[in-house]
Amino acid sequence: MYDNKLRSHPHRIVSISQPHVRPIVRGKAGVTVEFGAKLSASLDGNGLARVDELRWDAFNESADLPGQVEAFKKRHGHYPAVVLADGIYGTRENRRYCKDRGIRFGGKPLGRPRKETEANREEFREAKRQRRRDHLERIPIEGKFGQGKNRHGLAKIPAKLADTSASWIRAIFLVMNLNLLVGFFFALNRPALNTVFASLLACLVTWQGLMIEMANRLRLPEGRSPIAAGAF
Repeated sequence: MYDNKLRSHPHRIVSISQPHVRPIVRGKAGVTVEFGAKLSASLDGNGLARVDELRWDAFNESADLPGQVEAFKKRHGHYPAVVLADGIYGTRENRRYCKDRGIRFGGKPLGRPRKETEANREEFREAKRQRRRDHLERIPIEGKFGQGKNRHGLAKIPAKLADTSASWIRAIFLVMNLNLLVGFFFALNRPALNTVFASLLACLVTWQGLMIEMANRLRLPEGRSPIAAGAF
């Protein structure tokens, strides 16, 4: 920058301890620039989230759609029936890619909207209702990011190295998927849930009895409980 009389450089270091971190201009309210990894994630019909792409440089996530669809086919053995994505994914290339594979792209059609007439009024209303349903079904993928940030620390990754940070981020998505699968398991298997609760209750009773016996053997003064002394 000094030799070339420049005021900026596209790959300048902004953090000495984390030189892989890049400034990403987002233009959000109150925060114009963010620092951290940028994710391209997908959510299947069962609510399981996957991190399909993780980079430290700013990128246009719309180019990742074909790779995400092919990854879905590899996992499930078939293409999805519909792709519900943000408006930035609705490029002509992505729409053509989905159409060639029999996939419906849920989003507003490109080009000038057709004029509504008496003959096609019902068709227009049905298309509007379908776009509304698609919008509501796409909300959970946005909620996954909020869940990861508010409950699992996705917004504040304490790792320093790039590989460690990437592993930490993917582990958070793994934990969210495990929580979802555990809920499915107990919802479909109520006897198993009752068995787990009974086992936990038995362990709790046994633990309390053990603590009382230890206190009696050690002759601890009254009010000095081993549990309160840091047994947890």
